[in-house]
Amino acid sequence: MAKSSRPDRKSDRSGRSKREPSEFTETTLSVDRVTRVVKGGRRMRFRAIVVAGDRKGRVGLGTGKANEVQAAVQKATKAAKRAMIRVPLVKGTIPHDVDVKFKAAKLRIMPASEGTGIIAGGALRVIFDHAGVRNVLSKRFGTGNKLVNAQATFMALAKLKPVKGGVVVEESPVAEAGEEAADVSAPQIIEVSKEQVAEDGTLKEKRAE
Repeated sequence: MAKSSRPDRKSDRSGRSKREPSEFTETTLSVDRVTRVVKGGRRMRFRAIVVAGDRKGRVGLGTGKANEVQAAVQKATKAAKRAMIRVPLVKGTIPHDVDVKFKAAKLRIMPASEGTGIIAGGALRVIFDHAGVRNVLSKRFGTGNKLVNAQATFMALAKLKPVKGGVVVEESPVAEAGEEAADVSAPQIIEVSKEQVAEDGTLKEKRAE
């Protein structure tokens, strides 16, 4: 006697609550309580900061506010997925150096050779990891605010030039008389030792200058 397939149909019906694995991974950077002064007094809410990425070059940052922590995280996650940017990668690292200043934060990120790892701390490390950057050097100046540093990191990543076939796609600077145009065919790789890494995971001061 043939076995009935009804149990299989039941399992299919019960699969409504099952979700397919997402291509993105999310990490909550912080959840803070914020206060808003209104006519009736102070209004307490939660603000969540979430980083989402596929570790293949796409990463996004989002914030969300709600009366409950879970609702704030969900809002921030949706915002992060809507605000995705694409990060150009060259063999697991970034194509060139970038310096950026945003509010009280100042960052410098530099390419690194294979095996260096993510020399960064705090929000920078999370963002690089979710973007798929395996080797990078960074130095952070100024504020330790996670949101400001995360926003500054995204500004730095947005300044990276796209790559094609491992070559930076940009026009070479026009050479002056008697001068040669700068070679931008490959990223300038910097190697560091453990002694040059600070306790917060970034480069020491003397290396960043």
